[in-house]
Amino acid sequence: MAKAESEHKLQVEKPEKLDKVEAEPRPSEKQRGGGAAKDTENPFEAAVKNFNRAAEVIGLADNVREQMRLPERELTVHFPVEMRDGSFRMFTGYRVQHSTTRGPAKGGIRYHPAVTLDEVRALASWMTWKCALIDIPFGGAKGGVVCDPRTMTVGELENLTRRYTSEIMQMIGPQRDIPAPDVYTNAQTMAWIMDTYSMAKGYNVPGVVTGKPLSIGGSKGREEATARGCVVAIAEAASLLGKELSGATVAVQGFGNAGSIAARFLHDEYDCRIIAVSDSRGAILNRSGLDPHRLLIHKRETGSVVGYPDADSIDPGDVLTVDCTILIPAALENAITLRNADQVKAKIIAEAANGPTTPEANQVLAGNGRLVLPDILANAGGVTVSYFEWVQNNTGYYWDEKEVGERLYAKMVRAVREVFSTAQKFQVDMRCAAYVVAAQRVAEAFCVRGIYP
Repeated sequence: MAKAESEHKLQVEKPEKLDKVEAEPRPSEKQRGGGAAKDTENPFEAAVKNFNRAAEVIGLADNVREQMRLPERELTVHFPVEMRDGSFRMFTGYRVQHSTTRGPAKGGIRYHPAVTLDEVRALASWMTWKCALIDIPFGGAKGGVVCDPRTMTVGELENLTRRYTSEIMQMIGPQRDIPAPDVYTNAQTMAWIMDTYSMAKGYNVPGVVTGKPLSIGGSKGREEATARGCVVAIAEAASLLGKELSGATVAVQGFGNAGSIAARFLHDEYDCRIIAVSDSRGAILNRSGLDPHRLLIHKRETGSVVGYPDADSIDPGDVLTVDCTILIPAALENAITLRNADQVKAKIIAEAANGPTTPEANQVLAGNGRLVLPDILANAGGVTVSYFEWVQNNTGYYWDEKEVGERLYAKMVRAVREVFSTAQKFQVDMRCAAYVVAAQRVAEAFCVRGIYP
């Protein structure tokens, strides 16, 4: 196993801005490299297509398939928030529970101006399959608020978070539905949710959310968990293929939390060469290699990877098609579509983002011999360590970072091997194989439990 990440440091937001996020802001069509809007797909429809394909492979009965396909519960809320000038503004939020068959629902909350109910439905369903694939006792959920946090003060974000929490409180709880950070939310957001929920209950409830600061029950290793899991998946896949990672070239679309940390791990621990990266403002290329540490400092100082010394500016869409060994899409949905799938040259595509590849594009990649580590596998490290945090909250006993890392490593390696063997057994691509493993586990739980009343 690669050496464990250095000691986790508490990150509590400064008053000026909210800047610790799980992914980059939603890219434009040009940045996705997807061309016209017709090449993108409704994310929930894409999620259903992937599930249906797996259901066909395993011969899942129609009545069971229909139950597993649709979300169990959906809540839409409209609520007022007091702004800094004393006025009130209305916001819309969502919480979707896709499945609680295998345990409490689990899934993040994102703040973004383009949040839609279908996007939240898709994200909730992906959480169901992700938790089943990695074999943790959770179902899937997701939440979101339509807002632009980049234009809001920390005080306004706190007001929004506390009011949104009160609106969805009927759905969440440590044994019902456990939120976590996602796009434009972070440990501070989770602290506000936990405090609001705990005040309503009248006692401290740390297990209502994960991704919290360490001071109130967070887990060591959580901040880098998504990236760590992604890199473990890449390393295990390379090993199964008989390939060496040393000297491999890497392109990263979305140099946010997951993308930047994955780049650092691959650079530092596996001697990979990071040659291209992008963020919401642009992209850069240096075939001789970029230093991810210096690049992250540059981004923090300037707000973007653009303008980094000793690198050429390129079209953001070109990051997806650059000639490299490993491609990490770490932004948002619909990055790889029919428009650009045939141009992807990477040997391994590790999806640190959710839904970056449309189902049709996935077929092109598979047909071209590209190994895709699908989102429900490659980015499962985040929810895995969230599960560890929830366990620690429930027991009141907290692990050191070494133990968290070892447990994460074991979970990811086992999942990668299971997906590989399933792909060989059914002669399908890795995405279909991942859904097969997950769907089988959810279906078994559903059939064993039966229907009440």
